[in-house]
Amino acid sequence: MGVLALLWGSSFLWIKLALHGLNPVQISFVRCALGAVVVLVLCYSARSRLPRDRKVWAHLLFAAFFGNALPFVLFGVGERTVDSGVAGVLNATTPLWALLIGLAIGTERGLRPVRLGGLLLGFGGTLLIFAPWQQAGLASWGALAILAAAASYAVAYAYIGRVLSGRGTTPIALSAAQLVTATGLSALALPVGGTGSVHLSVTVIVAVSILGVFGTGFAFAINYRLIADEGATNATTVGYLLPVVSVLLGAAFLNEGLNVRVIAGMLVVLVGVGMTRWQRKAPSPVLAEDPTAVLAKAP
Repeated sequence: MGVLALLWGSSFLWIKLALHGLNPVQISFVRCALGAVVVLVLCYSARSRLPRDRKVWAHLLFAAFFGNALPFVLFGVGERTVDSGVAGVLNATTPLWALLIGLAIGTERGLRPVRLGGLLLGFGGTLLIFAPWQQAGLASWGALAILAAAASYAVAYAYIGRVLSGRGTTPIALSAAQLVTATGLSALALPVGGTGSVHLSVTVIVAVSILGVFGTGFAFAINYRLIADEGATNATTVGYLLPVVSVLLGAAFLNEGLNVRVIAGMLVVLVGVGMTRWQRKAPSPVLAEDPTAVLAKAP
């Protein structure tokens, strides 16, 4: 989990550095392509095969668009005007969007006051970070782009959980197929948004390579392994570590300043996300029984 937090939390730093020579669409294509190569190698090394059902690939088009191609571009657009640390915090709103989507499609029922309060608190925190009363123009649009990317991830997770997961295809094969599909979608976008000039440097090449190989490829494989070992609910807790990593790396390597408002907003977002993930523990089977029955069973 710590390795995954470092890989994903540092992605915002690599995106910021890659933007020095590539535009968002170009970054998305290279990132998806390198990640797909890594996961394909891991997939075939594990003797797993890509799905052959056309319906699965049709579903993967939707999942790859909202889970990879679109948010990867949006993060690049957003980080042109938003610090990488703040981008990491705004990305932590994905569980909040997931909760809203669950309420909309009926998979989230019986919303308790604690989780509702977390939803409201989380969006209050994003407003503190976003500060629409202080910013205008591209800075505001950059923050909105990152929020849209976080919402896009939530759409993909909900869709994958509903129509792809647990349908007979191994997780590593699904992740490989999704990244292959995302590479194709990103390639289709190159003639429209990826025709800008390319200015390659050692920093740009290293940044986009790490972003693709580690932040996309190996991170996908580790995430699916974490889900298999710890369960989906426990695996999602890695999201709480991403803002910490992104903020610290942004301050250390990009000299991104922090102020009281942004720090307060980050804390509010994390508390709000944590509240939305709160679940009441099920009562102990022994305590749930009739006390007289428990005494009767005593030796």
